[in-house]
Amino acid sequence: MKRRNTRKIRLGKIDIGGNAPVSVQSMTNTKTQDIEATVSQIKRLENAGCEIVRVAVTDEESALCLKKICSMVNIPVVADIHFDYKLALLSVESGVCGLRINPGNIGARWKVEEVVKAADERNVPIRIGVNAGSLEKDLMRKYSGAVAEAMVESAQDHIRILEELDFFNTKVSLKASNVTRTVEAYRLFSKVSDIPLHLGVTEAGGLYPGIVKSSVGIGMMLAEGIGDTIRVSLSRDPVEEVRVGFEILKSLGLREKGIDIISCPTCGRCNIDLFKILEDIEKELVGISEPIKVAVMGCPVNGPGEAREADIGIAGGDGEGILFKKGKVVKKVAMEDMVETLVSEVKKMAGSS
Repeated sequence: MKRRNTRKIRLGKIDIGGNAPVSVQSMTNTKTQDIEATVSQIKRLENAGCEIVRVAVTDEESALCLKKICSMVNIPVVADIHFDYKLALLSVESGVCGLRINPGNIGARWKVEEVVKAADERNVPIRIGVNAGSLEKDLMRKYSGAVAEAMVESAQDHIRILEELDFFNTKVSLKASNVTRTVEAYRLFSKVSDIPLHLGVTEAGGLYPGIVKSSVGIGMMLAEGIGDTIRVSLSRDPVEEVRVGFEILKSLGLREKGIDIISCPTCGRCNIDLFKILEDIEKELVGISEPIKVAVMGCPVNGPGEAREADIGIAGGDGEGILFKKGKVVKKVAMEDMVETLVSEVKKMAGSS
């Protein structure tokens, strides 16, 4: 897999583009005016490995609250702006690390110029966020709908404005809820520009459709070397977005951060509640950043052998399980102690790595 060669920008402490790792983003779903709730959710996202977080800026109060929010969290905060350019100006003053503006609704060119001037003075990158659901009316007429070509032209039009103002600290997203259209737009854009790309399939849906659409769409583009940051859009707790994002990257060998769990689909030999055990183990290991491969198997017959490439794992039997490392049995464990034992052993391994 050869990644597309893009220019590098810096968002807070995170490098984006060039040879930097593909980063995982999410977005809060709290009311930004509720500082306590927003900070609490961002800290949960941080614990799950989130590297960049976006927050909705809906009014002057939320923009002003960003000053305190930014000072209380450890990852870069991006202000999500729609309709009112003044909110972008206030957000920059409040100390955000990045802006996301939507070309289809930010307004007249002079408003964009004001935003660019403020961002340039503070070295704040701008993401031009093109969305199929809010394309400019003239482009909709020209292309008879929100097709990929219209999305790319929208991005290019606004890039041109920024570059005429000598502003090159940009990245771009071209999102639609349709996977095929999204992929086509990113492919077209990647052929004509070296600007870093933020990937995502917008409004992807709930847990299952959202994971499928995002994995297929984002995965296809990453496999072609396209993409510098990603966000999995789910109508769920945003922590789930981060978990899925890293799983996509790990499946393609692009990141090794965090626990990689192998588990069997179960069969008639399984005599334990593997689904519940696996769920509990996943929750307990969310905050570990070391790349450790963990196996959770439903029986001791084939478990250790099938998961011999795992660093550590557990396989259940009748009333007990076995703990194994690198495919070799270490000890037997009582059924009720399986989760605690495995979690403890993995944390020890993470602490010594």
